[in-house]
Amino acid sequence: MALACEPHSPPMSESAAASSTAPSPRSLSVMLWLVATGFFMQTLDSTIVNTALPAMARSLGELPLRMQSVVIAYSLTMAVMIPVSGWLADKLGTRRVFLGAIFVFTVGSLLCASAHTLNQLVLSRIAQGVGGAMLLPVGRLAVLRTFPAERYLPALSFVAIPGLIGPLIGPTLGGWLVQIASWHWIFLINVPVGVVGCVATFIFMPDSRNPETPRFDLPGYLLLVTGMVAISFALDGRAEFGIQHATVLVLFILSLAAFVAYGLHAVRTPQPIFSLDLFKIHTFSVGLLGNLFARIGSGAMPYLIPLLLQVALGYTAFQAGLMMLPTAAAGMFSKRLVTYLIMRHGYRRVLVSNTVLVGLMMASFALSTPNEPLWMRIAQLALFGAVNSMQFTAMNTLTLKDLGTGGASSGNSLFSLVQMLSMSLGVTVAGALLTTFTGIIAHKTDANVIPAFHATFICVGIITAASSWIFGQLSPDLRRTAKRTDPSERT
Repeated sequence: MALACEPHSPPMSESAAASSTAPSPRSLSVMLWLVATGFFMQTLDSTIVNTALPAMARSLGELPLRMQSVVIAYSLTMAVMIPVSGWLADKLGTRRVFLGAIFVFTVGSLLCASAHTLNQLVLSRIAQGVGGAMLLPVGRLAVLRTFPAERYLPALSFVAIPGLIGPLIGPTLGGWLVQIASWHWIFLINVPVGVVGCVATFIFMPDSRNPETPRFDLPGYLLLVTGMVAISFALDGRAEFGIQHATVLVLFILSLAAFVAYGLHAVRTPQPIFSLDLFKIHTFSVGLLGNLFARIGSGAMPYLIPLLLQVALGYTAFQAGLMMLPTAAAGMFSKRLVTYLIMRHGYRRVLVSNTVLVGLMMASFALSTPNEPLWMRIAQLALFGAVNSMQFTAMNTLTLKDLGTGGASSGNSLFSLVQMLSMSLGVTVAGALLTTFTGIIAHKTDANVIPAFHATFICVGIITAASSWIFGQLSPDLRRTAKRTDPSERT
């Protein structure tokens, strides 16, 4: 899933540009490594926790199926921070904000490793998410403002590669660290990297800011944050916090009211965070809504699969991490196929059929049993990874293809926010369903939780397959390939 191009990142004025001295080749090289490493650590921590959740639960005295807040806190915080990161860099300077982001991320990691209760760990993950959310947007902004135009593409491509590697090795690395040491080390490995990063940023990263930065749309931002947080608590509060039904209903209404209020606010405000004019672009509107609902299932699976393997099927953390490799590998190899399919059959037919196929593959995990042959489980994970990766690629290109230069920054930022929000909602929905079915089927014990997992996978698959209706609103002859987008965009 992509992080934002900054919504408030106009080019520097001539006076601002002139005031900055040209950095040396060594500084440029070090800066690229800094940004790439920051992107790697941020994406790594999005997935490294998943295989360690059962070990964390045992250490903290919690049930493994009630640990979803550890994942939700990080992804929801990143979604909340995306709209403000570019504005802060423009206002305070890229070096200062990037240094602050590394520092907060490092301190948050240290606090995570020091947590003794679930609440402490969740609060620490929020701090970690605040820093992590700004690493890529601010770092990429620094690259774009420092490198000449002819070097943008190779520079951003260099930055993108570690961000693609992070999610691939995250589950396996997390399981390996739990097995040879303890879950604390999935956070402690960030500390020495963060210390070196702070020193290198202070010495080598050029500083740039925009003295003509417009006023931040604080009312609009608060409305968006209220809506995102309220809907997350409404979905997860009943299962994890025991919130009463009436309170859940109030939270749903509050979320809806906040999003509607933002729409009314954006119409009246000259410079809103996200202009509603973006929704006049049909492909963007369909792609954004499709991403929001289709990615709920895709966000749930990295949380559900390691839990299924460890809690229900008896895998170790390291074995569960290794089982995620076929999903990642098949996803990488399937990306080229989707371009051919779109050119031959069009976006609508590909997305409608593939969304249904992704939903069916999610539901197929309801057939998982302890006696299932290993080769069959590997093939199932690989096939899911292939169709899921094709879904990401098709949705991403559809959403961004017609934005053009004028709406690219704001539209890409909104798209990134939706991706992070849907990841958070995916874990929230999965956790709520799993807790509910565990209470109904397994009577709140771990003795026989496989049926609860089966029911959860079926529900997640239905949600995903149903979202294919959104892509059915596309024109049947829409085949044009996407315009070249930022190479640091990731699924």
